[in-house]
Amino acid sequence: MSSSTSSRDDVAPVAGEIDPDYPIDPVPRHARKSLFSLAVVLLGFTFFTPTMLAGAQIGAAFEVGTLIWVLLLGSAVLGVYVAAIGGIGARTGLTTVMMCRYSLGTTGAKLASLLLGGTQVGWYGVTVATLAGLTASALDWSGRGTEIALMVAGGAIMGVTAYYGYKGMYALSVVSVPLLLVLAGWVTWRSLEEVGGWSGLTAVEPTSTMTIAAAVTIVVGTFASGGTQAPNWTRFAKTPSAGFWACVVAFLIGELLMLGFGAVGAISFGEGDFVLVLYQLGLVGWGLVFLVANLWTTNDNTAYNFGVAGAEIANSRSKKPFVIGGVVLGTLLAITGIYDNLIEYLVWLGILIPPLGGVVIGDFLARWRGGMPGASTLPAVEWRNLAAYVVAAFAAWWSNEQGWFIPPVVGVVVAVAAVLAVQQGRRPAPAATGDGLSTPR
Repeated sequence: MSSSTSSRDDVAPVAGEIDPDYPIDPVPRHARKSLFSLAVVLLGFTFFTPTMLAGAQIGAAFEVGTLIWVLLLGSAVLGVYVAAIGGIGARTGLTTVMMCRYSLGTTGAKLASLLLGGTQVGWYGVTVATLAGLTASALDWSGRGTEIALMVAGGAIMGVTAYYGYKGMYALSVVSVPLLLVLAGWVTWRSLEEVGGWSGLTAVEPTSTMTIAAAVTIVVGTFASGGTQAPNWTRFAKTPSAGFWACVVAFLIGELLMLGFGAVGAISFGEGDFVLVLYQLGLVGWGLVFLVANLWTTNDNTAYNFGVAGAEIANSRSKKPFVIGGVVLGTLLAITGIYDNLIEYLVWLGILIPPLGGVVIGDFLARWRGGMPGASTLPAVEWRNLAAYVVAAFAAWWSNEQGWFIPPVVGVVVAVAAVLAVQQGRRPAPAATGDGLSTPR
Protein backbone atom coordinates (compact mmCIF):
# COMPACT_ATOMS: atom_id res chain seq x y z
CA MET A 1 0.00 0.00 0.00
CA SER A 2 1.09 3.61 -0.35
CA SER A 3 2.71 5.46 2.53
CA SER A 4 -0.25 7.78 2.50
CA THR A 5 -2.62 4.91 3.17
CA SER A 6 -0.40 2.90 5.45
CA SER A 7 0.21 5.77 7.85
CA ARG A 8 -3.52 5.96 8.48
CA ASP A 9 -4.00 2.30 9.36
CA ASP A 10 -3.77 2.75 13.12
CA VAL A 11 -5.24 6.26 13.41
CA ALA A 12 -8.66 6.63 14.95
CA PRO A 13 -11.11 8.96 13.21
CA VAL A 14 -11.34 12.43 14.65
CA ALA A 15 -14.56 14.39 14.57
CA GLY A 16 -14.58 17.85 13.08
CA GLU A 17 -12.28 19.54 10.64
CA ILE A 18 -8.96 17.82 9.91
CA ASP A 19 -5.90 19.89 10.76
CA PRO A 20 -4.48 21.22 7.45
CA ASP A 21 -0.97 20.65 8.79
CA TYR A 22 -1.46 16.85 8.80
CA PRO A 23 0.40 16.20 12.08
CA ILE A 24 0.14 12.38 11.87
CA ASP A 25 -0.46 11.87 8.14
CA PRO A 26 1.78 12.28 5.08
CA VAL A 27 1.33 15.71 3.53
CA PRO A 28 -0.64 15.19 0.29
CA ARG A 29 0.75 16.47 -2.97
CA HIS A 30 -1.77 19.30 -3.30
CA ALA A 31 -0.58 20.78 0.02
CA ARG A 32 3.13 20.84 -0.88
CA LYS A 33 5.03 24.16 -0.82
CA SER A 34 7.77 25.77 -2.90
CA LEU A 35 11.46 25.82 -2.00
CA PHE A 36 11.19 29.58 -1.41
CA SER A 37 8.32 29.14 1.04
CA LEU A 38 10.15 26.44 2.99
CA ALA A 39 13.41 28.41 3.08
CA VAL A 40 11.63 31.51 4.42
CA VAL A 41 9.93 29.57 7.23
CA LEU A 42 13.13 27.74 8.19
CA LEU A 43 15.18 30.95 8.08
CA GLY A 44 12.69 32.45 10.49
CA PHE A 45 13.42 29.48 12.73
CA THR A 46 17.22 29.84 12.63
CA PHE A 47 17.25 33.64 13.00
CA PHE A 48 17.52 33.40 16.77
CA THR A 49 19.14 35.75 19.30
CA PRO A 50 20.79 32.95 21.37
CA THR A 51 22.59 31.87 18.18
CA MET A 52 24.18 35.32 18.08
CA LEU A 53 25.19 34.89 21.71
CA ALA A 54 26.91 31.63 20.72
CA GLY A 55 28.67 33.49 17.91
CA ALA A 56 29.83 36.13 20.38
CA GLN A 57 31.21 33.52 22.76
CA ILE A 58 33.09 31.81 19.94
CA GLY A 59 34.23 35.13 18.46
CA ALA A 60 35.99 36.10 21.69
CA ALA A 61 38.14 32.96 21.55
CA PHE A 62 39.65 33.07 18.05
CA GLU A 63 41.47 35.40 15.70
CA VAL A 64 39.25 36.49 12.82
CA GLY A 65 40.87 34.27 10.20
CA THR A 66 40.47 31.16 12.34
CA LEU A 67 37.03 32.29 13.48
CA ILE A 68 35.68 32.28 9.92
CA TRP A 69 36.75 28.68 9.38
CA VAL A 70 35.42 27.59 12.79
CA LEU A 71 32.01 29.11 12.09
CA LEU A 72 31.97 27.58 8.61
CA LEU A 73 32.83 24.16 10.02
CA GLY A 74 30.18 24.32 12.75
CA SER A 75 27.50 25.54 10.35
CA ALA A 76 28.46 22.89 7.79
CA VAL A 77 28.21 20.08 10.34
CA LEU A 78 24.79 21.30 11.46
CA GLY A 79 23.61 22.03 7.92
CA VAL A 80 24.59 18.65 6.44
CA TYR A 81 23.01 16.73 9.33
CA VAL A 82 19.76 18.69 9.21
CA ALA A 83 19.62 18.62 5.39
CA ALA A 84 19.97 14.82 5.42
CA ILE A 85 17.07 14.27 7.79
CA GLY A 86 15.12 17.09 6.13
CA GLY A 87 15.41 15.38 2.76
CA ILE A 88 14.03 12.18 4.27
CA GLY A 89 11.10 14.14 5.70
CA ALA A 90 10.32 15.54 2.25
CA ARG A 91 10.48 12.07 0.73
CA THR A 92 8.10 10.51 3.25
CA GLY A 93 5.83 13.50 3.91
CA LEU A 94 6.03 12.74 7.64
CA THR A 95 7.10 14.63 10.77
CA THR A 96 10.17 13.49 12.69
CA VAL A 97 8.12 11.86 15.44
CA MET A 98 5.98 10.00 12.90
CA MET A 99 9.13 8.72 11.16
CA CYS A 100 10.22 7.49 14.58
CA ARG A 101 7.26 5.10 14.49
CA TYR A 102 9.03 3.30 11.66
CA SER A 103 12.42 3.44 13.40
CA LEU A 104 11.44 2.79 17.03
CA GLY A 105 7.98 1.21 16.79
CA THR A 106 4.54 2.61 17.59
CA THR A 107 5.20 2.62 21.34
CA GLY A 108 8.92 3.34 21.13
CA ALA A 109 8.12 6.51 19.14
CA LYS A 110 6.44 7.92 22.26
CA LEU A 111 9.92 8.20 23.78
CA ALA A 112 11.03 10.30 20.82
CA SER A 113 7.90 12.48 21.05
CA LEU A 114 8.43 13.08 24.77
CA LEU A 115 12.11 13.85 24.25
CA LEU A 116 11.69 16.12 21.22
CA GLY A 117 8.45 17.75 22.36
CA GLY A 118 9.73 18.18 25.91
CA THR A 119 12.96 19.88 24.87
CA GLN A 120 11.00 22.23 22.61
CA VAL A 121 8.72 23.20 25.51
CA GLY A 122 11.89 24.02 27.44
CA TRP A 123 13.21 26.13 24.54
CA TYR A 124 9.89 27.94 24.43
CA GLY A 125 10.34 28.89 28.07
CA VAL A 126 13.93 30.06 27.50
CA THR A 127 12.81 32.29 24.62
CA VAL A 128 9.88 33.73 26.56
CA ALA A 129 12.23 34.58 29.45
CA THR A 130 14.73 36.19 27.04
CA LEU A 131 12.02 38.33 25.44
CA ALA A 132 10.66 39.52 28.78
CA GLY A 133 14.07 40.36 30.24
CA LEU A 134 15.33 42.35 27.24
CA THR A 135 12.01 44.15 26.78
CA ALA A 136 11.99 45.24 30.43
CA SER A 137 15.59 46.40 30.08
CA ALA A 138 14.84 48.45 26.94
CA LEU A 139 11.81 50.16 28.45
CA ASP A 140 13.48 50.59 31.86
CA TRP A 141 10.74 48.64 33.58
CA SER A 142 11.50 46.86 36.82
CA GLY A 143 9.80 44.56 39.26
CA ARG A 144 9.06 40.86 39.30
CA GLY A 145 5.37 41.44 38.59
CA THR A 146 6.19 43.37 35.41
CA GLU A 147 8.56 40.65 34.23
CA ILE A 148 5.95 37.94 34.81
CA ALA A 149 3.33 39.97 32.95
CA LEU A 150 5.71 40.32 29.97
CA MET A 151 6.35 36.57 30.03
CA VAL A 152 2.64 35.75 30.02
CA ALA A 153 1.90 38.24 27.22
CA GLY A 154 4.90 37.17 25.13
CA GLY A 155 4.19 33.46 25.60
CA ALA A 156 0.59 33.85 24.48
CA ILE A 157 1.32 36.07 21.45
CA MET A 158 4.16 33.91 20.10
CA GLY A 159 1.96 30.83 20.18
CA VAL A 160 -0.70 32.35 17.89
CA THR A 161 1.06 31.75 14.55
CA ALA A 162 1.94 28.17 15.56
CA TYR A 163 -1.74 27.56 16.35
CA TYR A 164 -2.59 28.46 12.75
CA GLY A 165 0.20 26.19 11.48
CA TYR A 166 2.39 26.48 8.42
CA LYS A 167 0.28 29.25 6.91
CA GLY A 168 0.64 31.45 10.00
CA MET A 169 4.37 30.85 10.32
CA TYR A 170 4.96 31.67 6.65
CA ALA A 171 2.96 34.92 6.91
CA LEU A 172 5.10 36.03 9.86
CA SER A 173 8.44 34.91 8.38
CA VAL A 174 7.94 36.44 4.92
CA VAL A 175 7.71 39.85 6.61
CA SER A 176 10.21 39.36 9.42
CA VAL A 177 13.09 37.58 7.66
CA PRO A 178 13.91 40.38 5.14
CA LEU A 179 13.58 42.97 7.92
CA LEU A 180 15.95 41.02 10.16
CA LEU A 181 18.49 40.60 7.36
CA VAL A 182 18.52 44.29 6.48
CA LEU A 183 18.73 45.43 10.10
CA ALA A 184 21.38 42.90 11.06
CA GLY A 185 23.45 43.69 7.97
CA TRP A 186 23.31 47.43 8.66
CA VAL A 187 24.36 47.03 12.30
CA THR A 188 27.20 44.70 11.29
CA TRP A 189 28.43 47.39 8.91
CA ARG A 190 28.23 49.93 11.75
CA SER A 191 30.15 47.51 13.96
CA LEU A 192 32.95 47.32 11.41
CA GLU A 193 33.07 51.12 11.32
CA GLU A 194 33.31 51.14 15.11
CA VAL A 195 36.35 48.89 15.13
CA GLY A 196 38.11 50.52 12.15
CA GLY A 197 37.03 48.31 9.27
CA TRP A 198 38.25 44.86 8.34
CA SER A 199 41.85 45.67 9.27
CA GLY A 200 40.75 46.81 12.71
CA LEU A 201 38.66 43.68 13.16
CA THR A 202 41.59 41.39 12.29
CA ALA A 203 43.83 43.26 14.72
CA VAL A 204 41.64 42.47 17.74
CA GLU A 205 43.22 39.81 19.96
CA PRO A 206 41.16 36.95 21.45
CA THR A 207 40.11 37.51 25.06
CA SER A 208 39.34 33.87 25.92
CA THR A 209 40.27 30.37 24.83
CA MET A 210 38.21 27.54 23.35
CA THR A 211 38.97 24.39 21.38
CA ILE A 212 37.62 24.02 17.86
CA ALA A 213 35.69 20.92 18.98
CA ALA A 214 33.99 22.90 21.75
CA ALA A 215 33.13 25.71 19.34
CA VAL A 216 31.53 23.31 16.84
CA THR A 217 29.60 21.63 19.67
CA ILE A 218 28.18 24.99 20.71
CA VAL A 219 27.09 25.72 17.13
CA VAL A 220 25.41 22.33 16.72
CA GLY A 221 23.87 22.56 20.18
CA THR A 222 21.96 25.74 19.29
CA PHE A 223 19.74 23.71 16.94
CA ALA A 224 20.35 20.10 17.98
CA SER A 225 16.69 19.64 18.88
CA GLY A 226 15.09 22.03 16.39
CA GLY A 227 17.21 20.81 13.48
CA THR A 228 16.33 17.19 14.19
CA GLN A 229 12.71 18.22 13.76
CA ALA A 230 13.29 19.92 10.38
CA PRO A 231 11.10 17.25 8.70
CA ASN A 232 8.13 18.92 10.42
CA TRP A 233 8.47 21.54 7.65
CA THR A 234 10.39 19.81 4.87
CA ARG A 235 7.58 17.23 4.59
CA PHE A 236 5.74 20.06 2.78
CA ALA A 237 8.44 20.12 0.06
CA LYS A 238 7.47 19.13 -3.47
CA THR A 239 10.64 17.05 -3.86
CA PRO A 240 13.29 15.60 -1.51
CA SER A 241 15.90 17.88 -3.09
CA ALA A 242 13.77 20.94 -2.26
CA GLY A 243 13.61 19.81 1.37
CA PHE A 244 17.36 19.23 1.40
CA TRP A 245 18.26 22.64 -0.04
CA ALA A 246 15.77 24.50 2.16
CA CYS A 247 17.66 23.07 5.15
CA VAL A 248 21.02 24.03 3.65
CA VAL A 249 19.81 27.62 3.18
CA ALA A 250 18.48 27.87 6.74
CA PHE A 251 20.79 25.72 8.86
CA LEU A 252 24.06 26.35 7.04
CA ILE A 253 23.76 29.82 5.49
CA GLY A 254 21.23 31.29 7.94
CA GLU A 255 23.03 29.85 10.96
CA LEU A 256 26.37 31.14 9.65
CA LEU A 257 24.94 34.65 9.23
CA MET A 258 23.54 34.73 12.77
CA LEU A 259 26.83 33.47 14.23
CA GLY A 260 28.76 36.02 12.18
CA PHE A 261 26.54 38.93 13.19
CA GLY A 262 26.96 37.98 16.85
CA ALA A 263 30.73 37.55 16.56
CA VAL A 264 31.31 40.88 14.79
CA GLY A 265 29.12 42.74 17.28
CA ALA A 266 30.96 41.18 20.21
CA ILE A 267 34.41 41.96 18.79
CA SER A 268 33.48 45.55 17.90
CA PHE A 269 31.35 46.61 20.87
CA GLY A 270 32.37 44.06 23.48
CA GLU A 271 28.72 43.01 23.60
CA GLY A 272 27.52 39.65 22.35
CA ASP A 273 23.81 40.39 22.41
CA PHE A 274 22.82 41.94 19.08
CA VAL A 275 19.81 43.62 20.64
CA LEU A 276 22.03 45.33 23.22
CA VAL A 277 24.31 46.49 20.39
CA LEU A 278 21.28 48.22 18.91
CA TYR A 279 20.57 49.78 22.28
CA GLN A 280 24.17 51.07 22.44
CA LEU A 281 23.65 52.70 19.05
CA GLY A 282 20.63 54.50 20.49
CA LEU A 283 18.19 52.41 18.45
CA VAL A 284 15.96 51.21 21.29
CA GLY A 285 12.86 51.13 19.10
CA TRP A 286 14.55 49.13 16.36
CA GLY A 287 16.11 46.95 19.01
CA LEU A 288 12.67 46.00 20.25
CA VAL A 289 11.45 45.38 16.70
CA PHE A 290 14.43 43.12 16.04
CA LEU A 291 13.99 41.33 19.36
CA VAL A 292 10.29 40.60 18.94
CA ALA A 293 10.56 39.55 15.28
CA ASN A 294 13.68 37.48 15.90
CA LEU A 295 12.30 35.54 18.85
CA TRP A 296 8.75 35.23 17.54
CA THR A 297 9.77 33.64 14.23
CA THR A 298 11.72 31.01 16.18
CA ASN A 299 9.31 30.40 19.02
CA ASP A 300 6.28 29.79 16.83
CA ASN A 301 8.28 27.04 15.11
CA THR A 302 9.15 25.71 18.55
CA ALA A 303 5.47 25.65 19.53
CA TYR A 304 4.64 23.91 16.26
CA ASN A 305 7.21 21.22 17.11
CA PHE A 306 5.72 20.35 20.47
CA GLY A 307 2.25 20.55 18.93
CA VAL A 308 2.98 17.78 16.40
CA ALA A 309 4.84 15.75 19.05
CA GLY A 310 1.76 15.89 21.27
CA ALA A 311 -0.43 14.87 18.34
CA GLU A 312 1.74 11.78 17.78
CA ILE A 313 1.55 10.78 21.44
CA ALA A 314 -2.25 11.13 21.48
CA ASN A 315 -2.66 9.79 17.91
CA SER A 316 -4.66 12.92 17.15
CA ARG A 317 -5.11 14.55 13.77
CA SER A 318 -5.18 17.99 15.42
CA LYS A 319 -2.06 19.60 16.87
CA LYS A 320 -3.88 22.67 18.24
CA PRO A 321 -4.68 21.46 21.79
CA PHE A 322 -1.05 20.47 22.23
CA VAL A 323 0.20 23.84 20.97
CA ILE A 324 -1.95 25.53 23.62
CA GLY A 325 -0.85 23.13 26.38
CA GLY A 326 2.82 23.50 25.48
CA VAL A 327 2.59 27.30 25.39
CA VAL A 328 1.10 27.30 28.89
CA LEU A 329 3.73 24.89 30.23
CA GLY A 330 6.63 26.70 28.53
CA THR A 331 5.49 30.05 29.93
CA LEU A 332 5.28 28.53 33.41
CA LEU A 333 8.83 27.22 33.01
CA ALA A 334 9.96 30.74 32.06
CA ILE A 335 8.36 32.15 35.20
CA THR A 336 10.09 29.54 37.38
CA GLY A 337 13.55 30.41 36.02
CA ILE A 338 14.51 27.82 33.38
CA TYR A 339 16.83 30.39 31.78
CA ASP A 340 19.23 30.03 34.70
CA ASN A 341 20.04 26.46 33.60
CA LEU A 342 20.47 27.19 29.88
CA ILE A 343 24.09 26.07 29.46
CA GLU A 344 23.57 22.67 31.08
CA TYR A 345 20.35 22.31 29.09
CA LEU A 346 22.18 22.96 25.79
CA VAL A 347 24.85 20.38 26.64
CA TRP A 348 22.24 17.67 27.23
CA LEU A 349 20.41 18.60 24.03
CA GLY A 350 23.62 18.04 22.11
CA ILE A 351 24.02 14.63 23.73
CA LEU A 352 20.50 13.20 23.57
CA ILE A 353 18.89 14.62 20.42
CA PRO A 354 21.33 14.13 17.48
CA PRO A 355 21.56 10.33 18.05
CA LEU A 356 17.80 10.16 17.57
CA GLY A 357 18.14 11.80 14.17
CA GLY A 358 20.98 9.41 13.42
CA VAL A 359 18.70 6.45 14.13
CA VAL A 360 16.10 7.77 11.66
CA ILE A 361 18.75 8.35 8.97
CA GLY A 362 20.33 4.93 9.53
CA ASP A 363 16.99 3.12 9.51
CA PHE A 364 15.95 4.91 6.33
CA LEU A 365 19.15 3.80 4.62
CA ALA A 366 18.88 0.24 5.93
CA ARG A 367 15.22 -0.57 5.52
CA TRP A 368 12.79 1.86 3.94
CA ARG A 369 14.43 4.08 1.39
CA GLY A 370 12.82 1.88 -1.27
CA GLY A 371 9.33 2.20 0.20
CA MET A 372 7.53 2.72 3.49
CA PRO A 373 6.21 -0.44 5.17
CA GLY A 374 2.55 -0.47 6.17
CA ALA A 375 1.85 1.07 9.57
CA SER A 376 -0.19 -1.99 10.56
CA THR A 377 2.99 -4.12 10.32
CA LEU A 378 5.04 -1.97 12.70
CA PRO A 379 6.08 -3.51 16.04
CA ALA A 380 5.30 -1.85 19.37
CA VAL A 381 9.04 -1.39 20.02
CA GLU A 382 11.89 -1.83 17.54
CA TRP A 383 14.38 -3.00 20.17
CA ARG A 384 17.39 -3.13 17.84
CA ASN A 385 17.12 0.52 16.92
CA LEU A 386 16.29 1.54 20.49
CA ALA A 387 19.48 -0.20 21.66
CA ALA A 388 21.40 1.60 18.89
CA TYR A 389 20.06 4.92 20.17
CA VAL A 390 21.12 4.14 23.76
CA VAL A 391 24.63 3.21 22.61
CA ALA A 392 24.91 6.36 20.46
CA ALA A 393 23.66 8.64 23.26
CA PHE A 394 26.17 7.05 25.64
CA ALA A 395 28.94 7.60 23.07
CA ALA A 396 27.97 11.28 22.77
CA TRP A 397 27.95 11.60 26.58
CA TRP A 398 31.38 9.93 26.81
CA SER A 399 32.73 12.23 24.10
CA ASN A 400 31.52 15.25 26.07
CA GLU A 401 32.94 13.98 29.37
CA GLN A 402 36.34 13.17 27.85
CA GLY A 403 36.49 16.31 25.72
CA TRP A 404 37.10 14.13 22.67
CA PHE A 405 36.00 15.25 19.21
CA ILE A 406 32.47 16.69 18.76
CA PRO A 407 29.75 15.00 20.88
CA PRO A 408 26.78 15.64 18.53
CA VAL A 409 28.75 14.32 15.55
CA VAL A 410 29.83 11.28 17.55
CA GLY A 411 26.20 10.62 18.48
CA VAL A 412 24.93 10.82 14.89
CA VAL A 413 27.75 8.74 13.37
CA VAL A 414 27.51 6.00 16.01
CA ALA A 415 23.71 5.90 15.66
CA VAL A 416 23.81 5.55 11.86
CA ALA A 417 26.54 2.88 12.02
CA ALA A 418 24.82 0.95 14.81
CA VAL A 419 21.45 0.88 13.03
CA LEU A 420 23.04 -0.21 9.75
CA ALA A 421 24.79 -3.01 11.67
CA VAL A 422 21.77 -4.32 13.59
CA GLN A 423 19.41 -4.02 10.62
CA GLN A 424 21.72 -5.73 8.13
CA GLY A 425 19.75 -8.25 6.12
CA ARG A 426 16.37 -7.09 7.45
CA ARG A 427 15.11 -5.06 4.48
CA PRO A 428 11.35 -5.51 4.03
CA ALA A 429 9.76 -5.54 0.61
CA PRO A 430 8.89 -1.98 -0.49
CA ALA A 431 5.28 -0.97 0.00
CA ALA A 432 3.20 -0.58 -3.13
CA THR A 433 3.12 3.02 -4.21
CA GLY A 434 0.01 5.03 -4.81
CA ASP A 435 0.54 8.75 -4.47
CA GLY A 436 4.30 8.53 -4.87
CA LEU A 437 5.17 9.46 -1.29
CA SER A 438 7.04 6.20 -0.77
CA THR A 439 8.65 6.15 -4.19
CA PRO A 440 12.28 7.36 -4.41
CA ARG A 441 12.71 10.49 -6.47
